[in-house]
Parts: sequence; structure tokens; C-alpha cells
Amino acid sequence: MHKTWMRRAVIWVASALAAGTCPAGLKAQLVRDDAAGQGQSAGSQQTTAPAAKSPAGKPKLSQEIQLTGDQLWTETGINVQPGEHVVAAVTGKVHYADSVDDAGPAGLARGFKDLIRILPYNAAGRGAVIGRVGDAATAQPFLIGAHCDVISYSGGLLSVGINQMSMDTGEGTYSVRVEIYPPDAGFLAVKQVNAMPGIDTSLFSKIPRRIGDKAGDPGDMVNFLIIGSEAAMQKVFTTAGWVKVDADVKDTFLHGFIESMSKESYLTMPMSPLYLFGRQQDYGWAHAEPIQVVASRNHLRIWKAPFPVNGQVLWVGAATHDIGFEKDQRNNGLTHKIDPDIDLERNYVEKTLTSTGLVSEVTHYLPDNPMKEAKTATGGSFHSDGHVLVLKLSDGAANLSAGSAKP
Repeated sequence: MHKTWMRRAVIWVASALAAGTCPAGLKAQLVRDDAAGQGQSAGSQQTTAPAAKSPAGKPKLSQEIQLTGDQLWTETGINVQPGEHVVAAVTGKVHYADSVDDAGPAGLARGFKDLIRILPYNAAGRGAVIGRVGDAATAQPFLIGAHCDVISYSGGLLSVGINQMSMDTGEGTYSVRVEIYPPDAGFLAVKQVNAMPGIDTSLFSKIPRRIGDKAGDPGDMVNFLIIGSEAAMQKVFTTAGWVKVDADVKDTFLHGFIESMSKESYLTMPMSPLYLFGRQQDYGWAHAEPIQVVASRNHLRIWKAPFPVNGQVLWVGAATHDIGFEKDQRNNGLTHKIDPDIDLERNYVEKTLTSTGLVSEVTHYLPDNPMKEAKTATGGSFHSDGHVLVLKLSDGAANLSAGSAKP
């Protein structure tokens, strides 16, 4: 059903453009994106931080990698440590049979067809050279282009690739020279701590273990807390590549699919309202492959607690991973099926947010009588080890401008 909507939207936009009836705002968006070509689209994020200054000293290592047009990702074998600079320079080009122009390291100019392409890094053009540090399941790709100097906050194995669909086969080669430099003086990695002030039995006595639907039926488990201001909370999610979810169904599909060539808005398909502290979620966030958003997406709901922790704002959240559909036991309708191992989604939240450089401390707390197994409000089952993730955001997280920190 969702793919049918997508095809109809594409046909509608193409017809409107041809007939000259396309809304002015959409035409302007398409023109802006085509003109931007090799640049990032508004609101998009990389997974590493553009370095504020060139790295000092000599590189720890230097390596050259050859990328051919039929490759998506290539592991370099380079293990990047948190805080290290990844400096890369690229030469070469690739050519796609269905394109008039050759793609250079920064990629082809974005066009209408990019609305329906699934690219590893949606903010850059097809054929751009991109990088990734860490686990493929959680690491956010970043643009290398002709040259980059970025800081990796999470660390892990470095992979480089070409921003193309898995079935793409381009002709040509890129040569990528990678140099790794030590962290800047004063760099602070995320601290894994055994305890945090205020995270105790008294606090958890005020936090319901589960969220619920409007009728009061218990649903997903509360499995993470965030300590920090509202601005800092929003910054860490957007920097990590999460997208704020629309709260209203009205016009969501056309808004999400048409407004952004990067397809990030496409993730904003509404999630149902659930309740905690007597009200529905303050924010919903999603992370997924855009075309598969209806069937599968990482998503969470988050509420501002009506009380602080150690004098700071507390956010209480429930994260689950949609993996398909199942029958809603309440009304025999169709609803999303979640991965029953909800700890995987809790860990996904941890990995994506701590990779931003905006989290200062992390701990896991086991409440008294921890929840180990239960059913959602729609009848689906889930299980957990009972631990709740706690993330403390860095003091300066809310003050960082877009692009100044690794997404």
C-alpha cells in the first residue's frame, strides 16, 4: 500500500512538472536541490564532525584505497579511535550508463530521480565518495567528496564507498588517500560510568515502568532516560540522523515525500500517540531506510518528566524496532510488529547518540523488580534484561550549530 502511494506521488509530481501545474514551493525545492548538486540538503547530517582546524603533527598512518564503480562499501582495515581525524583526498570519476555526465568524488547533481533512489548518504549526489566509521548497522555515513577532514567520536573500522544503490554498476575508479591523525589536545570521549547522581531507587519510584494507550492498556517498556535541556535533546537526535516524526496524519505523505529531496522527511510517517505521565509523547523520533519506513523503522517516543533529576531536565523514553505487521489484539486491525528483543533497540539508541560527541556520560541502571517479559498494548510480546539506558548530554550540546558536530 505504501509503495503504491509512493508511485502515485512520483507520477503526480512528474505530471505536475510537465503540465506546469506543480506548486511553486515544490518547483523551488527541486530547483534548489538540483542547483545544490554536490552539497548537503537542508537538515541533513553527517556522522562525523567536520574538523574545526587542521590536525597537528604527523599522521598516524597513511593508506591508499582504490574504489571501482561496481563497489558499494570497501573495508580499509583501518581502526579509527575516538577523537582521531580522518583526512581523505580523492581523485577519479565513474560513469553510469543512464547518465550523460560523469560523476566526480562529490557526486552527480541531484535530480528528480533521486526522490526514488535509496542512497547510503541521502544528502549527497549519486556517485559521491563516502565514508563510515564503525558498525554498518548503526554508523551514519559521511561525505568524503574530493577532500574531507572529520573527527570520529565513536571509533571503529573505517569503510569507504560510493554513494549508489546496491544494483548500480558504474565504470571507472576512484583513488582515495586516507590519513589518520591523533585526537586534538583536550578531546574527551564519552565516559561509561557505574552511577550518576540522582539515578536511584527514589527516581524510579516516580517513573512508570511502561507507557500505555489512551484506554490505559500497558504498552512498551520505558528503556532509556536522557538528562539535558530540550534544545540539547533535539540536537543529539538530529545530529545522530534521527528524524522528528509528524504528529498529524494530514498531508503527511505528500509533505514528507515531496518536500525533501533527501527523503529524510519521508521518515516522518506518523506514529500512534501513546501515554506517560498522563499525556501523549512530547516527541517521536525515527531512523530507517526511507522506502521501508512503513514496514520497518527504528523509532521511539519521549516525554519530559514532570520533575528534574539532580537539578536538570529529565527525558523518559521508550524505543522499539518495527519489523513488520501483525494483528492488533484490541480490534483485529493491522498494527506494527516490534522486534521482541527490545534491548537491541535500546542499544541502537545508545550507539547512534553516543557517536555524536554530544553525550558526556553513559550508564545502565537496573531498577528493583526489573521488567523481563510482557506484552504491548496491541498484544505483541517482548523481553528484556530489565536495564534502563541513561545518557547525560554534554553541557555545550544545545549551543552547537548544525554541522559543527558529528551527526
